[in-house]
Amino acid sequence: MAEENIKTIPLSFVNAYLAKANDGFILIDTGLANQWEILEKELISTGCLPDKLKLAILTHGDMDHSGNCKKLQEKYKTKIAMHKDDYSMIETGSINKRKVKSLSRKIMFGVFMFLRKFRKNKTNQNKFTPDIFLQDGQSLNDFGFNARVIHIPGHTKGSIAILTDNGDLFAGDTLVNNKKPETAYIIENSSDLKESLEKIKKLNIRMVYPGHGKPFLMESLKL
Repeated sequence: MAEENIKTIPLSFVNAYLAKANDGFILIDTGLANQWEILEKELISTGCLPDKLKLAILTHGDMDHSGNCKKLQEKYKTKIAMHKDDYSMIETGSINKRKVKSLSRKIMFGVFMFLRKFRKNKTNQNKFTPDIFLQDGQSLNDFGFNARVIHIPGHTKGSIAILTDNGDLFAGDTLVNNKKPETAYIIENSSDLKESLEKIKKLNIRMVYPGHGKPFLMESLKL
């Protein structure tokens, strides 16, 4: 997939990505609920809404990636897809205990968790039911998108990436690039993450589109 066919949509500290899919588009992640107006404006300006958005895919269930799913479903009848192993995060709002690699990031994660608790009632108002549960290796060709699903647990149990036939990887929070390309620094299961990174090593990846930070060439990441 040529880079001009992928649009990065910065939504505060998290990215959503809009990818061309034949005569329509695929949205990967949706940002926080308070970023709805920015997201909607970007999608409309691209000609994606109201009727060209074929699917919205969540790389995982955290609220900074899933916050606008309900609005997309209700206003535009967009179908939402995710891995079933993160459904409990959507259904109950609960998350499992996670490790954070460094002190500075522990502080950042603590702030995130505080805001999450503060916004709990609003988060409950944005609860939704996914339309599709994606599986490891599943093709997205039926949506006009030459790509497949890669299940990469570690950051969360249901974390997935989307790998296009041209080697573009939408990595969610498993790979990030805030200051430099690196692996997840917020980890639910270290053993799972290690296995997922070994899996990623074997893939034919050219460009990485992370959930946080700028896209980068895979060759710049040392796994």
